[in-house]
Amino acid sequence: MSRIGKKLIAIPNGVKVAINGTDVQVEGKAKLSMTLPPLTAAEVKDGQISVSRLDDSRQSNAMQGLARSLINNMIIGVTEGFKKELTIVGVGYKAAVSGQKLTLNLGFSHPIIFEAPEGVKVTVADGGKLIIEGADKQKVGQAAATIRRFRPPEPYKGKGIRYVDEKVILKEGKSAG
Repeated sequence: MSRIGKKLIAIPNGVKVAINGTDVQVEGKAKLSMTLPPLTAAEVKDGQISVSRLDDSRQSNAMQGLARSLINNMIIGVTEGFKKELTIVGVGYKAAVSGQKLTLNLGFSHPIIFEAPEGVKVTVADGGKLIIEGADKQKVGQAAATIRRFRPPEPYKGKGIRYVDEKVILKEGKSAG
């Protein structure tokens, strides 16, 4: 039995959940929808969502936990939203936002222009801090990972783009011997 999949999901006030067959729609501050994974079913009862599996196979057990986590993330996304913070470390490394486009100057011969996906908002705070926010957890995480990939932290000086809570272990340089 999936321990996560068995838990009921409470629907907060101001959130509407509609389940039509395998389609789940959650509406609050934003509107999100998804298709349930195979071998699972969901239903709304008494202000709570329960996810069940269609058989007792090992795969349906895993899919039940997955479906419950995805629906729970949708509910958290439409109520609170998700947020990732990145910091830019390096002399002359800059970021600027105009509309949905993020322009990064990361020491290359050309600026890097990143188009934020729909439903994701990118802002630049003081001191080279990037804040990525949105209702869809997967889109927010993917946008943060894509931005970090433009210039990951290098191991000698630590220059690059990193998550705020990320620890970069620096290597010792060459020793004069």
